Amino acid sequence: MEPCDSTPGGTLPGPAQLVPMFPLPGVFLFPGTLMPLHIFEPRYRRMIEDSLDGPGRIVMATVLDGHEHGLDGAPPIHPVAGLGEIMRHDRLPDGRFLILLAGLSRVLVREVESDAPYRKVEALPLREIEPDAADSFSLRADLLDALRARTPEPLELPDELALSQIADLLLIRLELKSSELLPLYATTCIADRARRALALHASRPPRRE
Repeated sequence: MEPCDSTPGGTLPGPAQLVPMFPLPGVFLFPGTLMPLHIFEPRYRRMIEDSLDGPGRIVMATVLDGHEHGLDGAPPIHPVAGLGEIMRHDRLPDGRFLILLAGLSRVLVREVESDAPYRKVEALPLREIEPDAADSFSLRADLLDALRARTPEPLELPDELALSQIADLLLIRLELKSSELLPLYATTCIADRARRALALHASRPPRRE
């Protein structure tokens, strides 16, 4: 077992993407997940309209705790966020949107000056550190056992599902507070993220209905 840095220590090669940002408190867009969103505020309606005219990608950023009441302005955000792509959209008669956002990757974001009513960031995809084969095999088995314990219905996951996504699914099932989830969401060492998720699972027995 090789130790690895659990912080966002590396980005993938290539230029940063200039992407619109949608900041919300307590919201995390995980890679490989789908997030339905109701877009009603005028500046974010404009954001969706502009995105649909372009690549259709936006960054979902997490507003830091204690700034939930400053959403009308520019509340501070966590520097690790989720890059998503609009997979489906419905424009309602009054101009609101219902969209389905697909998580693509964790990104390191840096806010830049915006020429639009919404905020924009430069987004760099984060490089995740893969565990070795032996670590991956044992962690996968433990994560699947934990997920089964927290999933009332039969658990059906593709055999090829990446270990990183299985660890993320357990984090979602744990229903953590934003302050607890933030450092785990930003952890790019997959083995570390998996072990920390398993430790939380062990310390918090699933509720029985």
